Amino acid sequence: MEALNLTLFDLINATPSSPAASMLLAHLLAVYAIFLVPALLVVGWLRRDQRQHQLMLCALLACGVALSINFVIGSLWHHPRPFVMPVGHTFLQHAPDASFPSDHMTIIMTVAFSLLLRREVRLLGLAFAILGLGIAWSRIYLGVHFPLDMLGGTAVALASACLARVTSPIYMPTLYRVARGIHRRLFATLIERGWVSR
Repeated sequence: MEALNLTLFDLINATPSSPAASMLLAHLLAVYAIFLVPALLVVGWLRRDQRQHQLMLCALLACGVALSINFVIGSLWHHPRPFVMPVGHTFLQHAPDASFPSDHMTIIMTVAFSLLLRREVRLLGLAFAILGLGIAWSRIYLGVHFPLDMLGGTAVALASACLARVTSPIYMPTLYRVARGIHRRLFATLIERGWVSR
């Protein structure tokens, strides 16, 4: 499996002669695309739709669960990043922490699966899944992850999204009540002016 991992990495990883345009695209995907996740959660929360609110909370909780699983996996089995081994070429600065599973891939795919599990937002989930493929490519291309890191992150994401979805009837009433209470306190002034929904 490790031999396959290294072979696939070699096929995807950029070199000093790689085109500048692909390097720019890779940097945009690897560094900035992940910010679409908090943007989605905030926009979804600020809409006047209780089902949207609960979906955002479910996705947020699933991300928390997924990252916790990643932390445990990384603590129990520390797989070095490509530049630590060292193999390939690296074009993005990164801490030499555990590479498996990828946190970036885990987050984007957890949100994607959370959306895909709901019929009304399935197309948006598909868009985030496609974005996840771009992020996976970019972080391998720039030399900070291996292909299996991305597969591991996707597996953790799927398990976490499904767990959060199946158990939502148990925790959602309480979580939603608490979240709405925090919302009303944080945005009290804006709510009074009618700029933000109650």
